[in-house]
Amino acid sequence: MSSSSTITVSTFYHFARLHHLPALKARLLAEMQRLGVKGTVTLAPEGINATIASTESSMVRMLGFLRSLPPLRDLDAGISHFTRPPFGRAKVKVKRELIALGADADPTLCVGRYVAPGDWNALITRPGVTLIDTRNDYEFALGHFQGAINPATRNFKEMVAFTAARLDPARTSEIAMYCTGGIRCEKYSAYLLTRGFSEIYHLKGGILAYLATTPPEQSLWQGACYVFDARVAVGHGLAKSEGVVMCARGHAHREGGPCGFGACAT
Repeated sequence: MSSSSTITVSTFYHFARLHHLPALKARLLAEMQRLGVKGTVTLAPEGINATIASTESSMVRMLGFLRSLPPLRDLDAGISHFTRPPFGRAKVKVKRELIALGADADPTLCVGRYVAPGDWNALITRPGVTLIDTRNDYEFALGHFQGAINPATRNFKEMVAFTAARLDPARTSEIAMYCTGGIRCEKYSAYLLTRGFSEIYHLKGGILAYLATTPPEQSLWQGACYVFDARVAVGHGLAKSEGVVMCARGHAHREGGPCGFGACAT
């Protein structure tokens, strides 16, 4: 529950054709500064990706502004709360892709089937469904869904090599995938569809939506979920997970334990 002493955090992405990105960047940055919204927004020709924070009233106005833009009118934003500002300033970046896969994949043309958090358990426990975590190795080490395959990647582009080595559309009939907020698995779903896979599912809103709505006693999630802000990691109810730290290499892991990429100083 939010209050006047908490910060509202919104995480969202939306694949859509965006044009005139330098002008759009200027408009968004001006609106963020006017409303006191901090965090990072990334723009690309394929859409928008962001994690931002502010007071609750400013967040309502910021999301309203974004949805007033025709390509973003259906923007779906996740909301959580934190006790202190997780960002120091407002940033808007323009990139060629929201997240680079290094292969043909256009989520504005086709994606897999969205699965609501409430339907996720039934899907991933169904016989014959292959469950894939599309995040990096250190994120998987912190927490993951029971029975998920860890591609053991250091960056998203390595999912292409993983696909070639481990997946075959002739042998893998149904694939379910997930990531933090949904953007990586949605883009990966577009890639798999171009490679001949047909039964592709991805968790709508990602792990964050699942943790926000699924009671712990019904959950198939194990561990903590890394997030890209000062909270470092969250658990059920999107409460900050204690005992998770960032190492010198910029990876999150359990305090006193090894980094997902080997032992390192914290």
